[in-house]
Amino acid sequence: MTAQETKLDTIANNLANANTTGFKRQDAEFEDLLYQNLRAPTANTVGGVTPSGAQVGSGARVVSTSRAFAQGPIQQTSNPFDVAIEGNGFLAVTRREGDIAYTRAGSLKVDAQGRLVSSDGLAVEPPITIPADATQISIAADGTVTATMPNQRQPAQLGQLQLVTFPNPNGLNGIGHNLYEASAASGEPTTGIAGNDGRGTFLQGALEGSNVEVVNEMIALVRTQRAYEINSKVISAADEMLRNATQVR
Repeated sequence: MTAQETKLDTIANNLANANTTGFKRQDAEFEDLLYQNLRAPTANTVGGVTPSGAQVGSGARVVSTSRAFAQGPIQQTSNPFDVAIEGNGFLAVTRREGDIAYTRAGSLKVDAQGRLVSSDGLAVEPPITIPADATQISIAADGTVTATMPNQRQPAQLGQLQLVTFPNPNGLNGIGHNLYEASAASGEPTTGIAGNDGRGTFLQGALEGSNVEVVNEMIALVRTQRAYEINSKVISAADEMLRNATQVR
């Protein structure tokens, strides 16, 4: 019942983030517990070999919660500072504590200093500054940020957004606010230009939506609820059987 409750919490979190930009759904994974050996599969002199033996399991537990990093749907916004990541990779942002975090949410903004920041005001890494008099901001597929300046015919290059990849993205720790942090399980981050070495590309004026499928989550919700109820009935039946056995004695 505890394992199914954790599964239910995971589904609830997925449904709550069905409209969260760049959210990746989670799934609870189970494993069976230790077994009680009633009879080992061994050879004997009377009946020959016991092929299977007898074991009684102790239940299940949640061993991990994995994330599905499948591509979410692309939603057009027409905002020049919105960028969707098509393919592998994360945007790097600098947290207020000074460490680096990673996100798939490309809803960028410009702060009071002209820096390109996330929705929470975290500066992108490497830093890019947008001049106050810049017009027609353009972000190319490889992350190159250009702007048209007054009295200039050719657009000026302001910087380049880069993408970070990991050997094992499932090892990243989710820390909320659409952010992840690296861990020993994720491996060392590798930063590079979008479109190279298996990295994805940027799409300006769009955002990557959540990859949560509401219908599938509702089906999993019903299945988990039924499993929880059946486990509850098993416990009640076991208590009643033990009570009857005690009364017989």
